Amino acid sequence: MTGADLGIVLTYTAGIMLIFMISWIFFKPLKFMGKILLNSLIGALALIIFNFFGQYTGVYIGVNEFTALIIGVLGIPGFIALLLVKLLI
Repeated sequence: MTGADLGIVLTYTAGIMLIFMISWIFFKPLKFMGKILLNSLIGALALIIFNFFGQYTGVYIGVNEFTALIIGVLGIPGFIALLLVKLLI
């Protein structure tokens, strides 16, 4: 293998590595945002189910983007926090 061939192989290798790094940089945040969106949708569904059974207890938590996002990000502790805020106010 001559010096020119080695340079071409190294250039192609560096190019492929650069493509992988750039794709990782762009797709990592999209994966994170997709996970937050999915968890928020599950949180909204949990709020709807809770409000369905809330008609018997008289406790309702509004279903909106803010409450769904809190439950989506924080999970069960977020739901308990929203419930405590609702009961204290």
